[in-house]
Amino acid sequence: MDKKVQELLNQQVNKEFYSAYLYLDFSVYLSDIGMAGFGNWYKVQAQEERDHAMLFLQYLQNNGVKPELTAIDKPAIALTDTKTVLDETLKHEQYVTSLINDIYEAAHSVKDYRTMQFLDWFVKEQGEEEMNAGDLIKKYELFGSDAKGLYMLDSELGARVYSAPSLVL
Repeated sequence: MDKKVQELLNQQVNKEFYSAYLYLDFSVYLSDIGMAGFGNWYKVQAQEERDHAMLFLQYLQNNGVKPELTAIDKPAIALTDTKTVLDETLKHEQYVTSLINDIYEAAHSVKDYRTMQFLDWFVKEQGEEEMNAGDLIKKYELFGSDAKGLYMLDSELGARVYSAPSLVL
């Protein structure tokens, strides 16, 4: 495997674990301010991100590369309200999309078709992640100022359950 592709994939393991940590931080904050449904949504999101990290890690191992685990940074976003969390989520997902695109570009430049095929699932997943983050913002903007609407949205988000990704390596 090309050294640059290998390095970017390894960095992505850490970035995905950071995403899990960030969303767990969001979950704790939202639950603490009484938004248990939102907190649940982010707890499930954290589980997804952890699994994404594990998929990258397993891909590296499947290709004879020993992953190098590094420290996970503490999230440094000042959480002041629910809307801030939602806006930061969309920004973060756009950032992760750019990281996936960078790996894809590096793999393409060295004709690493196997890695490109592996990344195809993540490209699609990031489209869904950005759409979900945008949808949450829209729903919050529609219902956030109405107590009953916000209660129903929080209840809807509280019903989300985790399901592991179905990517086959």
